Amino acid sequence: MFNIITHRTLLEYCKIYPAAETALFELYRELVNSEFNNFNELKDVYGNASLVGDDRIVFNILGNKYRLIVRIVFEFKAIQVKWFGTHKD
Repeated sequence: MFNIITHRTLLEYCKIYPAAETALFELYRELVNSEFNNFNELKDVYGNASLVGDDRIVFNILGNKYRLIVRIVFEFKAIQVKWFGTHKD
């Protein structure tokens, strides 16, 4: 199981982008309960995820209308929310 370090940040983004709230929390629940050991295992489940360096992964949300950027340290099962916004942003 993963620990999402900045859960409060995710809640703030849900207030700013209420249309994405359900999708964000679904992804949150899935990630918290996952057992990925590396990016390749994560990519097998989330085909749209992209590794962009410095352990940062971009998830496309709601058909790429939004993007979530997180830092995942697989060794410590830790996820830090870095940014969320529209694809245009």
